[in-house]
Amino acid sequence: MTSLTPYEGDDPTQRASDADRDNIAAVLSEALATGRLTSAEHADRLDATYSAVTLGDLVPLVKDLPAVSRPASVPSMERHRVAAVFSKIIRRGRWVVGRHTELNSTFGALIVDLSDAVLPGREVTLELNAFCGKLIVMVPPSVRVVDEGSALFAKRSVTGGSDGDGATVRITGTARFSKVVVHRGDIPGGFVHGHIVI
Repeated sequence: MTSLTPYEGDDPTQRASDADRDNIAAVLSEALATGRLTSAEHADRLDATYSAVTLGDLVPLVKDLPAVSRPASVPSMERHRVAAVFSKIIRRGRWVVGRHTELNSTFGALIVDLSDAVLPGREVTLELNAFCGKLIVMVPPSVRVVDEGSALFAKRSVTGGSDGDGATVRITGTARFSKVVVHRGDIPGGFVHGHIVI
């Protein structure tokens, strides 16, 4: 185990690597989970983390936070994958979304609520692929939704528009013989006794 440091002992002019940025993002995520940062503070610092060019840019982002013990290798926050195959999966609550998150539904139902999720930076790509299934995604009200996906013999509804002032969520992927819905805010019908009514 090693401790994630704020790089204070290193040359501040040294270029930051993707691993350096992911290390800082891990410290920020822990600070959010333990209540040391608000959601707004976390979002601002995470955006600055992934925009950082040098180690000197990273130091102020965690200077007021304790170091976090983590394994020497910190998983990259670049990619994340959730799949429902012949099953129903509901994913919600606090979790860190990958900068490229692939959601797949094959003969199943995948329901993902990003309302409380941590978006790593100012832009996230959601690749939504469904085949003979149902894929429902709720995004936070403040996000800007950009639709670049496609459909073949499918029902596909992406709402949210470009008027949000938060992160950008780029929607890609293909729906085939399926239903894909991306909705900003609460899902139409909402939750009833722990179940989603669609």
